[in-house]
Amino acid sequence: MANRGPSYGLSREVQEKIEQKYDTELESRLVDWIIIQCGENTEHPPPGRQHFQKWLMDGTLLCKLINSLHPKGKEPIPKITESKMAFKQMEQISQFLKAAEIYGIRTTDIFQTVDLWEGKDMAAVQRTLMALGSEAVTRDDGCYRGDPAWFHRKAQKNRRGFSEEQLRQGQNVIGLQMGSNKGASQSGMTGYGMPRQII
Repeated sequence: MANRGPSYGLSREVQEKIEQKYDTELESRLVDWIIIQCGENTEHPPPGRQHFQKWLMDGTLLCKLINSLHPKGKEPIPKITESKMAFKQMEQISQFLKAAEIYGIRTTDIFQTVDLWEGKDMAAVQRTLMALGSEAVTRDDGCYRGDPAWFHRKAQKNRRGFSEEQLRQGQNVIGLQMGSNKGASQSGMTGYGMPRQII
């Protein structure tokens, strides 16, 4: 953990609101998935936000997770090393985040390195892992292990094809949003900012 003192006032309120977004039920589902996805020899952390953060903090488990979602020989992170040095751990978290973005996770769903390493926003970490699980389930390429019901499938493209005749017919329809100007006139209108003359 980083060497931070206690927060007060507005920063304390903001931190409390961030911590309230953390979901303990979601934590247990994510832990189960990561253990199944990475292999049975992965140890199960004690429940709780701080234990979850410590479990993922060095980045090795995250790198193994993203590698396990790719076929053998096509892993995005070739070298995963366990290290006690802070910069190495943060580097591995960054590698995971880059690989997750390439995998298809939107940038808005990706947490910042400090969110995990310093425990600033573990709910953001959960969001990223949920998005990763959803993407893996949606791909259905045989690399996902675990219960598919743990994550929702993303909507697939639903292209619609229209014939030339249907497109021409659509041009003749006047939508209700366009309204009507039947009976409209400018009588009684004055120039902008001029008072109305009463006769």
